[in-house]
Amino acid sequence: MNDRYPTRFSGARHRAGVVVISVLALSLSNAAHSTPLGAAATRATGCGTASPGSTTLSLTFQRHVRTVIVDVPTSGASQSKRALVLNLHGSGSTALEQEEFTGMNITANDDDFIVAYPQGLIPDGSGFDWNVPGVALFGGRPVPANAADDVKFLTSLVGVLEHKYCVNPHEVYATGFSGGAREASQLACDESSVFAAAAPVSGLRRPTPCPATRAVPIIWFHGSADPIDPFAGNGQRYWTYSVTTAAKDWAAQDHCATKAAKSTPDQNVKLTTYSRCADGASVELYEIVGEGHEWPGGPTMPSSITS
Repeated sequence: MNDRYPTRFSGARHRAGVVVISVLALSLSNAAHSTPLGAAATRATGCGTASPGSTTLSLTFQRHVRTVIVDVPTSGASQSKRALVLNLHGSGSTALEQEEFTGMNITANDDDFIVAYPQGLIPDGSGFDWNVPGVALFGGRPVPANAADDVKFLTSLVGVLEHKYCVNPHEVYATGFSGGAREASQLACDESSVFAAAAPVSGLRRPTPCPATRAVPIIWFHGSADPIDPFAGNGQRYWTYSVTTAAKDWAAQDHCATKAAKSTPDQNVKLTTYSRCADGASVELYEIVGEGHEWPGGPTMPSSITS
């Protein structure tokens, strides 16, 4: 089994996304369209032009047609610049499943930010995988030689969304589940001038090399009983070192204080915090005691998925 979440959870509505985005914030008519992603670094603004609600976009990038679901909150004025969150699905999943699985549209509407659900392009069962540079796919499969450059796609996507919607370019964040978390980790390294912070769920890595030009605030969530990406490491080819090692590596990357602070904000949560980092950043790990390969607050994954 791969790390995708099952279709039978479609339609699950909850506020799990508030766990990710609310804490991350402390750190610092469905119509199809066809839009080419070219020199998307033009940070023009679409303030006052986009209608609220969920829209599916078809975008052409490097001769590939890419799918992105964008949800604009119904609250607030359309002229107000909002934060943008890219929410990346897990391996073998889709943008639609990630939208339904995380329930983040509810949180986005309540907390007034725009959330976009891009879709990978490497076929995997009924879904898709992300191309994480230099990293094998689930099960050790190699990335196809003709695979699209997802780091460039996601970075260009931010420029397109800044042009089309009312986005604050200083408040662009990346989150994701499992394979999407690994891709979000890559964005934090490769595109630190674009993404203000990252909040991976069940899959943070510290890529090597990591050419970040600034200290990137990192917050992530991981179940202590995760059987797919084990907390102690020693998993698949892409998952050799432990979650605590990833925390230490990011703390070193961000030039944080060497000693971490430990706390228990909840009886089922252990928090490790690295503070006094460069540029006012912090690195925070939430260990969810006893949780498996899951989105915190979301549906429990069946053993047929996690075994």
